[in-house]
Amino acid sequence: MSEKSTVPALVTAEQRQSFTVYLEGRELPASVCGKLLGEAASKLDLPVVGDNVAVSLHDNGEKAVIHGVLPRTSLLLRKEAATGKDAQPLAANIAKIFIVMGLDESYNIARLERLLVAAWDSGAAPVVVLTKKDLCPEPALREKISAVERAAPGVEVVCLSSVSGEGVESVAKLLGGGIRCCFIGSSGAGKSTLINRLSGYEAAQTGPVRTSDGRGRHTTTSRHLYFLPCGGQIIDTPGIREFCLEYAQTGLDASFTEIEELAKECRFQDCSHNSEPGCAVVAAVGKGTLPAVRLTSYQKLKKEMLHHEIKTDLIKRIQAKRKSMAFSRLCRDGSVKKRKLRGG
Repeated sequence: MSEKSTVPALVTAEQRQSFTVYLEGRELPASVCGKLLGEAASKLDLPVVGDNVAVSLHDNGEKAVIHGVLPRTSLLLRKEAATGKDAQPLAANIAKIFIVMGLDESYNIARLERLLVAAWDSGAAPVVVLTKKDLCPEPALREKISAVERAAPGVEVVCLSSVSGEGVESVAKLLGGGIRCCFIGSSGAGKSTLINRLSGYEAAQTGPVRTSDGRGRHTTTSRHLYFLPCGGQIIDTPGIREFCLEYAQTGLDASFTEIEELAKECRFQDCSHNSEPGCAVVAAVGKGTLPAVRLTSYQKLKKEMLHHEIKTDLIKRIQAKRKSMAFSRLCRDGSVKKRKLRGG
């Protein structure tokens, strides 16, 4: 198929390799051509909602075939849920990622920190949206908001109630001007309910939430892009309960900016912020200017990312093995010396 016979279109929905594209004011069903499927090294080479693609029209213009994916400005990734191996793209060409978290039982700071790392790493700017404000009375409300602000330094935080509508207008303003964004969060966090509020009609299916743990069923089973009256575009994604960071790169530094700033004052450039002398990060924890829980979260996420990096990088695997062997020899030599000193 020559380039002249294709036209640009926007991918607005995806479900099991079946797509919908938006072209000239209407949506059309679309499939991926065999050549693109055959040449794709991974799912990253295939279309995802938010992608601008080159399509050809068939069946009197009622169907489209996708021949290529145009360059992306941003891409949100996670580890594929089914196999746990490949990178799974969730949304492309997004300017902001709204991390939606309920103020009920689904409230989870550790999950929020993970989603913030993935959001920063995508190339989009994160915004935290706390829903179900009507279910969280004071003073618990203020405590939860403060904890979120500590976990998301420099990130805008919006607190709202989709039931009463309080705070929804703040999200609408952030979506003005035709900006394309994405909603991510766990099932039952209120993503679909908020989209319905923003759109003014039942655009997305909603479902009940279990009172025992605040979790909801996966009412959103595919990714879909909605055009909102405020001019913005929202990509809704299925609920995410686990979000591994195996494909994250620079997002950790952006999520923990206070630690990165303190690390510049450490005596050693490769300081791990554990027990090294002259560590400015550990000193800040001791002074109470940096919450210990922030350092714990940072080290946990960094260790997870490093573990995957070592697992996939042959050179780093060898280096890690050598380091482990050197430590074992050091411990063994120390034991021998102790026995000799005891006269053993």
